[in-house]
Amino acid sequence: MNKATKVFLKALIFLGVASCSTTPDKKPPTLAPPQITAEFNRAKDLISKKKTTKGLLLLKNLSKAHAQTELADDALMLLGETYYRSRDYERAYKSFITVVRSNIYSPVEAQALYMSAKSLTMLSRYDEALSLISTLIEKHKIEPKEELSVYKLKFLLLSKLGDKLDSVRTLVILAKMEPSLSKRKSYKLKAIDFVELELNFDDLQKASSDDSFGFARGHAFYKLGLHFFEKQNYSDALSAFERAAEILPNSDISEQAQGYINQVLARQVVEPKTIGVVLPLTSQHSKVAYRTLRGLQLGLGVYGQNKSQFKLAIIDSEANPDSARRAVERLVLEDHAIAVVGSLLSKTAAAVAAKSEELGVPNITLSQKSGLTDIGRNVFRNALTSQMQVQMLVKTAMELRGFKRFAILYPNDNYGIEYANLFWDEVLARGGQITAVQTYRPKETDFSGPIKRLTGTFYYEDRLTEYRSLLKEWYKKQKYISSRTSPPGDLLPPAIDFDALFIPDSARTLGQIAPMMAYQEVNNVTLLGTNIWNSYNTVKRGQQYVENSIFVDGLLLSDRRFSQSDFYKEFYSTFQLKPSIFESQAYDIGLLLRQLIIDGHRTRDELAGALRSVKNFNGSYGSLDMSDKRELSRPLYSLTIHNGKIIPLTSELIESIKALEEAEDRPDPIKSKK
Repeated sequence: MNKATKVFLKALIFLGVASCSTTPDKKPPTLAPPQITAEFNRAKDLISKKKTTKGLLLLKNLSKAHAQTELADDALMLLGETYYRSRDYERAYKSFITVVRSNIYSPVEAQALYMSAKSLTMLSRYDEALSLISTLIEKHKIEPKEELSVYKLKFLLLSKLGDKLDSVRTLVILAKMEPSLSKRKSYKLKAIDFVELELNFDDLQKASSDDSFGFARGHAFYKLGLHFFEKQNYSDALSAFERAAEILPNSDISEQAQGYINQVLARQVVEPKTIGVVLPLTSQHSKVAYRTLRGLQLGLGVYGQNKSQFKLAIIDSEANPDSARRAVERLVLEDHAIAVVGSLLSKTAAAVAAKSEELGVPNITLSQKSGLTDIGRNVFRNALTSQMQVQMLVKTAMELRGFKRFAILYPNDNYGIEYANLFWDEVLARGGQITAVQTYRPKETDFSGPIKRLTGTFYYEDRLTEYRSLLKEWYKKQKYISSRTSPPGDLLPPAIDFDALFIPDSARTLGQIAPMMAYQEVNNVTLLGTNIWNSYNTVKRGQQYVENSIFVDGLLLSDRRFSQSDFYKEFYSTFQLKPSIFESQAYDIGLLLRQLIIDGHRTRDELAGALRSVKNFNGSYGSLDMSDKRELSRPLYSLTIHNGKIIPLTSELIESIKALEEAEDRPDPIKSKK
């Protein structure tokens, strides 16, 4: 192509696209003289032969002296490209931007804009670079083969500047134009990640309402739906989830959105007289589960003298958290239960509570697991919690018995650790002291070591002076000493600097620890325990060694008031079984739900509100109140073992014990027998 033709084509192109240029009044270039063309070619040749300095000098002179010719932009572009390759990005930028700012039209202006932006990017001047890229996209027609590079650079700049919303829009464009299937998928996943993790509420609203966000709109609607759902704005949540499913049909998002749509719709359908139940009916805890179920049935009037129209929808949790979660979904979505009762077990209680809160259905849990009611405002509890027990136990020990110093001997499992920590905190909060703490393995059978460590007789080195003195006295008393004579292992007496010992473990373990304490002469110590000591097994296994121990519970089965109560009589009449604490607690839940629903609280929200306000409700064994933490509080009783029987620890009995201790100079309440 000769020079005249080249100039003609540039002028023709100018006439066609000048309206898209950055400067509308640009002039067409003039024809370069032959010697100038030769000069340009010589500069190119020098640069290709690595004689860069001379080549660059020629190009600079040519671009300045002949700025009006059609070779000026070629010279500037070659200058910029050479500088860019040598990482002199400042000079590269100045060369490229001169083409853009020239009053002479150039057909390579779009390329010059792109390279200017790339140079500024390398100089970390991201704002300026993004401005140039935006100008390029808005005012120039970009060749299809160049579009991908332009939008990649734009995404990089938006990321650097933290413009998350426009980053998503750009990723959507890249996902459309990228020829590689794997890269298209990568861009799409990046866009989804931005929507799910980076966009704030305002950004999500903008993205969902703008068609340029393409598939990302569906994800924005889904995220908005989750936001509204968590805020319990179910009307807007339903609308957002429906739009997400519409924009992204046959997708994972559509399936998940439909699940929430079903949940929202299910909230609007409630059977006020259907109560859902989740219990471990086929696990090792089945006996307790069926006890609980019978109490609930009697309280609701499913069985008994005062039958009602209430019904139970019962699902076995199989003691599995996943099964428990699915059970709650079925109870709400299929049975339309107004409330869910359960679970008993710590490992399933959190799952039931969380799913109930998610579905907006009141959950009355029977588990002692700490923190359950913190899951949400729809979670309630009717159980004797660890915190309730410890508070009552420490109050009894310190205020009624006058103890100030305590020791803790506990199993290294979840139960032991939780109770030990609560007990320690409560003692300190009341101004008491923890003087000794010792742990043991959960399946331990030999407690001599733990007791010796607790009382300072295991490591005699810690009491070396005392040990040497006792050893000297022992040798003095020996009439004959041979090479085989050695001092006894129990030469050091136990160091007992505590009034009471807390043992958060079963009656079986207590039956091993208490006699061993007596054997090792750990006397004058009152044993403290939890409600699992409220069993005949405690007396049977502990025998005389557990006399005067203290523990708390919400029920004393031998209490005449309980055996003569209307609940006890009706339960026994209906099932021919004697009720326990499990039947009693479940009966109270059934009776309470029955009364509140009959009183007119026939939606889940209304029922939850009524549960939060329960005061002075007459239960199976005393008055019930709902605390600020949504815990049903019932009277607790301090219990003891006296003459081989579990009885209430009354003030009269305490005075009797104190008088006996004072008369005998506080003898060992545990009759020590080696």
